Amino acid sequence: MVRPAACLFDLDGLLLDTEPLHAEAWQQASSSFGRPLSADELLALRGRRRHDCADQVVQWIAGNGTTPPSREELLAVRQPIAEALLVHAAPMPGAPELVEQCAALGIPMAMATSSSRAAVTLKASPHPWLERIAVRVHGDDPALANGKPAPDVFLLAAERLGVQAGDCWAFEDSPAGVRAAVAAGCLVHVLPPDHLKPGERDQLYPGIHHFLSSLVEVLETLQ
Repeated sequence: MVRPAACLFDLDGLLLDTEPLHAEAWQQASSSFGRPLSADELLALRGRRRHDCADQVVQWIAGNGTTPPSREELLAVRQPIAEALLVHAAPMPGAPELVEQCAALGIPMAMATSSSRAAVTLKASPHPWLERIAVRVHGDDPALANGKPAPDVFLLAAERLGVQAGDCWAFEDSPAGVRAAVAAGCLVHVLPPDHLKPGERDQLYPGIHHFLSSLVEVLETLQ
């Protein structure tokens, strides 16, 4: 198989198993304002920038017939919970090995994440293997106009690597992230949440054929 010009990696739920921790933080924060979140709502938050998620949760709380908090009030509850949880995030199976293999093969890599620079530093600090990915586009990058599902984060990551996005492999887990990578023209490999049934998966990720059960599968492809 032809190797990609570069590999563009999401972080949360793809390289690090953070999504259950993010979901728990959003659930606790929203519930503190009287509005528990459903599983579908929590899934809809995956892959998006923190402020975009907060604005969405505020809308859901407002629809509950109660006076909603401001974005800042919601995040003041959510952030301490998230920070306490996220430092314990484990690598996703095969993630360290895949990053090391790309480095060994000389395949350029970039991180294309909705997380802020500070949040990435917090989550990545226990994982020195992530230092292999030196090129990073964060959710609060000054050059990033729009967050996922807009394609900007992947286009900017490819640009910083000096390659065309259409020649890159993008690795994603969230519906918003997949839409972003597809719109950027990347060949998209999707690691969907384990709980999704095939029909649900196909509905959430229309037109995607490169589904992974784990990143270990990619190790066998990149030889």
